[in-house]
Amino acid sequence: MEPGCDEFLPPPECPVFEPSWAEFQDPLGYIAKIRPIAEKAGICKIRPPADWQPPFAVEVDNFRFTPRIQRLNELEAQTRVKLNYLDQIAKFWEIQGSSLKIPNVERRILDLYSLSKIVMEEGGYEAICKDRRWARVAQRLHYPPGRNIGSLLRSHYERIIYPYEMFQSGANHVQCNTHPFDNEVKDKEYKPHSIPLRQSVQPSKFSSYSRRAKRLQTDPEPTEEDIEKNPELKKLQIYGPGPKMMGLGLMARDKDKTVRKKVTCTPAVTVKDQRSGDGNMSSALLKQHYSLEPCTKTTMQLRKNHSSAQFIDSYICQICSRGDEDDKLLFCDGCDDNYHIYCLLPPLPEIPRGIWRCPKCILAECKQPPEAFGFEQATQEYTLQSFGEMADSFKSDYFNMPVHMVPTELVEKEFWRLVSSIDEDVTVEYGADIHSKEFGSGFPVSNSKRNLSPEEKEYATSGWNLNVMPVLDQSVLCHINADISGMKVPWLYVGMVFSAFCWHIEDHWSYSINYLHWGEPKTWYGVPSLAAEHLEEVMKRLTPELFDSQPDLLHQLVTLMNPNTLMSHGVPVVRTNQCAGEFVITFPRAYHSGFNQGYNFAEAVNFCTADWLPAGRQCIEHYRRLRRYCVFSHEELICKMAAFPETLDLNLAVAVHKEMFIMVQEERRLRKALLEKGVTEAEREAFELLPDDERQCIKCKTTCFLSALACYDCPDGLVCLSHINDLCKCSSSRQYLRYRYTLDELPTMLHKLKIRAESFDTWANNVRVALEVEDGRKRSFEELRALESEARERRFPNSELLQRLKNCLSEVEACISQVLGLVSGQVARMDTPQLTLTELRVLLEQMGSLPCAMHQIGDVRDVLEQVEAYQAEAREALATLPSSPGLLQSLLERGQQLGVEVPEAHQLQQQVEQAQWLDEVKQALAPSAHRGSLVIMQGLLVMGAKIASSPSVDKARAELQELLTIAERWEEKAHFCLEARQKHPPATLEAIIRETENIPVHLPNIQTLKEALTKAQAWIADVDEIQNGDHYPCLDDLEGLVAVGRDLPVGLEELRQLELQVLTAHSWREKATKTFLKKNSCYTLLEIVAFKEGEQKEKEGILQLRRTNSAKPSPLTPSLMAASATSMCVCGQVPIGVGALQCDLCQDWFHGQCVSVPRLLTSPRPSLTSSPLLAWWEWDTKFLCPLCMRSRRPRLETILALLVALQRLPVRLPEGEALQCLTERAIGWQDRARKALASEDVTALLQQLAELRQQLQAKPRSEEASVCTLATACDPIRGGSGNTVSKVQGLLENGDTVTTPENIAPAKGSDLELLSSLLPQLTGPVLKLPEAIRAPLEELMMEGDLLEVTLDENHSIWQLLQAGQPPDLDRIRTLLELEKLEHQGSRTRSRALERRRRRQKVDQGGKVEDLVQQELQSKRARSSGITSQEGQKKEHFQEKADRENIFLTPSTDNSPFLKRNQNNLQHKDSGSSAACPSLMPLLQLSCHDEQEL
Repeated sequence: MEPGCDEFLPPPECPVFEPSWAEFQDPLGYIAKIRPIAEKAGICKIRPPADWQPPFAVEVDNFRFTPRIQRLNELEAQTRVKLNYLDQIAKFWEIQGSSLKIPNVERRILDLYSLSKIVMEEGGYEAICKDRRWARVAQRLHYPPGRNIGSLLRSHYERIIYPYEMFQSGANHVQCNTHPFDNEVKDKEYKPHSIPLRQSVQPSKFSSYSRRAKRLQTDPEPTEEDIEKNPELKKLQIYGPGPKMMGLGLMARDKDKTVRKKVTCTPAVTVKDQRSGDGNMSSALLKQHYSLEPCTKTTMQLRKNHSSAQFIDSYICQICSRGDEDDKLLFCDGCDDNYHIYCLLPPLPEIPRGIWRCPKCILAECKQPPEAFGFEQATQEYTLQSFGEMADSFKSDYFNMPVHMVPTELVEKEFWRLVSSIDEDVTVEYGADIHSKEFGSGFPVSNSKRNLSPEEKEYATSGWNLNVMPVLDQSVLCHINADISGMKVPWLYVGMVFSAFCWHIEDHWSYSINYLHWGEPKTWYGVPSLAAEHLEEVMKRLTPELFDSQPDLLHQLVTLMNPNTLMSHGVPVVRTNQCAGEFVITFPRAYHSGFNQGYNFAEAVNFCTADWLPAGRQCIEHYRRLRRYCVFSHEELICKMAAFPETLDLNLAVAVHKEMFIMVQEERRLRKALLEKGVTEAEREAFELLPDDERQCIKCKTTCFLSALACYDCPDGLVCLSHINDLCKCSSSRQYLRYRYTLDELPTMLHKLKIRAESFDTWANNVRVALEVEDGRKRSFEELRALESEARERRFPNSELLQRLKNCLSEVEACISQVLGLVSGQVARMDTPQLTLTELRVLLEQMGSLPCAMHQIGDVRDVLEQVEAYQAEAREALATLPSSPGLLQSLLERGQQLGVEVPEAHQLQQQVEQAQWLDEVKQALAPSAHRGSLVIMQGLLVMGAKIASSPSVDKARAELQELLTIAERWEEKAHFCLEARQKHPPATLEAIIRETENIPVHLPNIQTLKEALTKAQAWIADVDEIQNGDHYPCLDDLEGLVAVGRDLPVGLEELRQLELQVLTAHSWREKATKTFLKKNSCYTLLEIVAFKEGEQKEKEGILQLRRTNSAKPSPLTPSLMAASATSMCVCGQVPIGVGALQCDLCQDWFHGQCVSVPRLLTSPRPSLTSSPLLAWWEWDTKFLCPLCMRSRRPRLETILALLVALQRLPVRLPEGEALQCLTERAIGWQDRARKALASEDVTALLQQLAELRQQLQAKPRSEEASVCTLATACDPIRGGSGNTVSKVQGLLENGDTVTTPENIAPAKGSDLELLSSLLPQLTGPVLKLPEAIRAPLEELMMEGDLLEVTLDENHSIWQLLQAGQPPDLDRIRTLLELEKLEHQGSRTRSRALERRRRRQKVDQGGKVEDLVQQELQSKRARSSGITSQEGQKKEHFQEKADRENIFLTPSTDNSPFLKRNQNNLQHKDSGSSAACPSLMPLLQLSCHDEQEL
C-alpha cells in the first residue's frame, strides 16, 4: 500500500465445506452439489474427512527443481507502472548524461509517478501554479499539512518531472522525422536511477527479462571537485536537458570517469570570420581546419568568422534554419544536428557541458517499446530439503521469530505492503509449474514402477487423487487422449514465504483443484465469474500503460493487484487460508491469486464437467478476440464425445447435444458465407491427425477442426471460417475448404446424441405409465425390475421418478417376503416374526393397491380366512371358562402354527401361564417336596409378577411373598451370627436353628450355622476327652484344638483355658531356650537336650571319632604339609601351624581364631580360693570345639529349677521330657563321678594335690622374688618391677574384673609377656596316676563332656588328669598368642579412635573449650537420665521376670491350684517319676535356686 494509506483489510472468507464419508465417495457429484453456493464466491475450500490422509509419494531424494525468481514490488500492477515510469524518466535524464536520484520528502521517497499523475489530474503544471494548489497536491499524496511541503513538491516537479513532461507532450520536438538507432548500443548505455535495495538477487545471464537487472550497474557521475572547478554547472537553470547542480536531485560522477566532448579543434588553427557568397561556410575548409578528435576543453568550440560556405551550410539550426551566432549553436552527439540554445524549448542559458542530445534523439530513445514482463529462472537447482532450509531461514530471519510462530495475518499484511512498495525490494523464489509426469506426483499412482501397499492402492484409485479426477467418467477431459500438462496431468508447486501466484483464470476457463500436501498455509483470493470482466476493466483502467503494451497481460500470470483496491472499485473478493490436507476449488472464469505463508508443497490440476461446456465455448470466442492460442480444440472435443454417445453420462450427453446443436448451426452459417464468396472447392481433412501449429488460424490463432479455408498458392497458412477475408489476396477460385465432416454427417451425429439425451424421456414415460397404471394393466414384478435395470445400465440420473420406481420395487419385495413367510412350512413360520391380524389385513390391502400384479394375493386371502375361523373358536373356549388346560394348550399351539397374532390367542396364553405357575408354586410349597432355595422362590415370585393377575394368582403371590420375607429375616440373623465379632454361645445358635426348622425353604446361612454348631459340639467333646484323660495333653494337640476353636463362629468357654495353657507352655519353652542356646545358635532346644542315640551308642560313636581324629597328623608338626592333613576347621580350611587347637573331646583340630577358646587372663576361677601362680594344672586351658559344646551348658541347679516349673504345667512338651532324661543322666553321671572321687586311691591323690598347692602358696617371698628376677631377665622391658609374679598371679585370680580394652589393654599386653616368660619354669607331671585310676577317670571325663550340663565333678576330674601329665606348653603358647593378637587389635582400634578425636579437636579451633563444656554438660545430663532410666528399666525387667516366672517360683501359701497340679503330677506322671526316683528330691531342694532364671 502507499504510505499513508490504511493497512490491508482482509476480504471476507470463502465458503468452506466438510463432506461426510458418503458424500466424499463421489467427488464430481459433490462438487456439483455445492456449485450453486460456491460458484457465487468463485473459489471454495473443502476439508476431507479426518481419516482421509493420503501418503506423500514423491521420492524426496530424487526430486530436484529450479525455481522462479519473484521480485515482489514488480508483481503488483500499480507498483510496476510506477517502476516503469521511473525507468522512463531515469532513461530520459541518463541519455542527456545525468543520473537521477529520487529525493526524499518527509522521510520517504517521493512517488514521482503519483506526483506526475496528480498534477495531470489537477489541470497541469501551469494551472496548479496559477491557482497555487500545490498544497492540495501534497494532501493527495498523503503528506501532512503545513511545513511548506507543497513548495518542495513544486521544486522537485520543476527540476525532474516538468522537462520530461514537456518532452512527452511534444512541445520541444522538432517538426521532422525522427530516426531511431539502428541497434541497441545506445540502450545498453542506459543506467538505472538510484533507488536503494533494488533487486536483491542477480538474474540469470541467459534471461530475456534483463531490463531491470541492468540497473544494478554503476554509472560515471560528476564528482564534487569537478563541479567546484566548473562554475558553469552552478549557473545552469532548472529547465532543459543536461546535467544539474548538486542538490537538484542529480548525483555527481566519479572524477576518474571521462566525458566525451562535442566538437574540438586544434589550438594552432585560427578560425576567421569569412563567408562565401552564398553565405555558407565551406565544408572543405571545415574538414581541413577541424578534426573530431577530443580535446581537453570543457566548453564547445565557438563557430564564428568561418568564410567557407560548406562550413556554414553544415552548422545551421534545425529549428530556425539559420547558422548565425555560432557561439550559441549546440552539436548533438546522437545525430550531429545543430540547435541554437535559445531555440530549444525550454531555452538553455549557456552551452551545456558534457554529452548532449537533441530532442529528436531523446524521442527516438524514449519511444522504444518496453520489454514484456515475466519471471526469471533461478540459476541454482534445489532439492526439497535444501529449498526448505533456505525458505525457513529466510522467513525466520525476516520476521525474527520461529517460522511456526509467525501469525498468518502478519504475513498477509506484510506481503501486500511489500508488493506496493517502490523503495523496498524483496526477492523470493517459487518452484511453480513443476511437471508431475517428470518428477512424480505427490499422490500414489497405480502405474508407478514401485509396488504399492494396500493403503496406497486405495488412495491411488480415489476420485480425489488429482491424477484420477480429470479422467473420471463424469469429466469432459477424459475424452482427450493427449496428456495435457497442467490440465490432465497435475503440476507441483514448492513455495516459500511471499512466493505468489498472480491474478489469472484457468485455461479454457476450466475448473481447477489444488491440494496442499504439507507445509505452511497458502492464502487464496478469489473473484466470481460474474465479476471477471469487471476485474479486467478495473485493472485496465488503473494501469492502462501495462495493457497497452500487453493486451493479454492477465493471461501471463505475472500481475497482482491489491484486493482492497479491487474491492474499493466494486469487485467482490473472497479469501481463505488453505492448510495442509485441504482442497481449494476454483470455478470456471473465476479469477484467483494468492501467496504462500511459508515452506509448503502443493499439487494442482484442471477438470471439466458437463456444466462447463457453455463456458468453454465462450472462452474460445474470447481467445479468438485476443488472438490467443488454444490448449486443445473445443470443436474436436465436442465431436469426439458425440461420436460415442452411449459412453456418455446422461447429464453430459444432454450438455453435449446442446453444444453440438449450436456448433452445427454456426458451421452451416459459415459454410454458406463461404459459398457466397465463391469458394467451391473442398477436400476432407483429418484435422485430429495434424499438429496444432499446422491447423491454427493465422488471424485469430484458433485451432481448427470442423473446417478451415486454405489456398493452393499459399500453402503455408489457413484461416478459420470466421476470417475468410484474411487468408490472402488470391482469387477465390484458388481457395478451397478443408473440412472434417460434411453437413450431412453432422446432423446424423446430432441425432444420435439426441437419442441418448432423450432416452431418459422415453424411459421416464414408460415408468410413469407403469407406476400410475394409465393403461389399466398392472405390470409384473419382472417388468418393473427391467425398467430399474435399464436405468442403471444406461446411467440415468437419480431422479424422483427413478426413486419412486425403486420404492415400489422395495414394497413389492417386502410384500412377497411376508407372504412367503405365511405360506411356508411350520418351522419357518415359527422362526419368523408373526404378523398381527391388523397387519395381515393391511398387507392384503397394500398388495391390491401396488401397481404390480402378484399371484401371491390369493394365498394371503386363504390365510385370512383361517385366522378368522380360529378366532371364533378361541372366543368360544374363553367364554366357557374354566376350561381344561389341555384344550387351552391345543388351541394355543394351533394359533402359533397360523403365523398370525390373534388377540384371543394372547388371552389363551395368559390362562395357560397362570395355570402352569400355580402348579409350580403348589409343588414348591408342598410338605413332602424337597425344599427349594431362596433363588427358586424368588424366581417364582418374579414369574408371578409377570403373568396376568387373577384372584388365585394374587393369593399365591401374597403367600409366597410372606414366606420369602420370613426366610430372608432368619437368613439375615444367621448371617449376623456367622459374621459378628462377638461370637454367640451354642445355646443361642441352637435356638435359632430350632425356629427355622418349620420354614419350607432351604436357607444357606442356617445350614452353615448348623454345620458350625455341629463342629463346635464335636470340638467340646474332644476338649473334654483330652482334659479328662489319664495323661496331660501334648502341646501339639492343644495348639491344634486352639486353632480349630478360633475358626469356629461359636463362643467356646473352654477355648480360653486352652489358650492360657498353650501360652504358659510357650513361655516355659522360651525360658529353657534362653538357658541352653547360645546367641545366634543354629540348633533348636530339642536338638540340644535330646539324645540322638542311646547312651552306649553315643559313647561308641565318640570313641570311634576320637580314634579317627587322633590318627590325623598334628598341624603343629613342622614337616607337615597341607596335602597330608585331613582335619578341617569350621571355616573350611585346613588348620596348619601355630594357632591350631585340638578339641579335648573329639580330638579334631581347629583354627584358634575361628572358634571360642579359653582365656588365661580373663577366665573366671572355678573355685573361690585363689590358685598359686605355678599351679598350672588349674589354669583354664580346656578346649571343646563348637561341634562338641553346642550350648551354654547351664549348671545342674538351673536345669532343676526349669524342671520344677515344668512339673507345674498341665501340658506335655517334648523338650521337657528330653530335659528330664538329660537331668537324670547328668545326676547319674554325677553319682558315679562322686563315687570315683571318693575312692581311697583318688582321695589320696587329691590330698597330695592339695598339699602341693599349699606348698606353693606358703613358699617364701624370697623365692617369689627370685622367680621375679628370673622373669625380669627374660623380659628386659619390664625390668625393675619387683612384684611381677604377684601381678600375674593377681591377674590370673581376678581376671573377670577386666572390663574395657581402653583401660586394661596396656597392662594386659605386658602381663601376657610376663606370663609367657614363666612357661619354662612349668614342670610336670606333679602326680603319678596309675593306669587303673586314669582309665576310669578319662572315661568319666569323656562322658561328662558329652553332657550339655556344667558339673563341678567334671572340673575336678579334669584337674586331676592334668596334674598327672606334663603341662601342654604348646596349647598354652597358642592361647597366649591368640590373646596377644586380640590385644593388638583392641589397641589399634583405640589408637584410631584417639586420632579421630584429636583431629576433631584441631578442626574445631578456638571453639573447642565451649564445645567441650557443652559436651560435658550434655553428657552429665544424659548420663544422669540414662542412670535413672536404667534403674527404671531394671525394676521393670525384674517385675517382668517375676511375672514370667510365676510357674518357676515356689509357692509359700500352698494354694489349692498348686497342690492340685502337684497331685496331678504325682499321679499322672508316676511312670516318669519311677524312671528317675532320685530326681524328685533334687527338684524339691532346687526351689531356692529358681530365681537365677
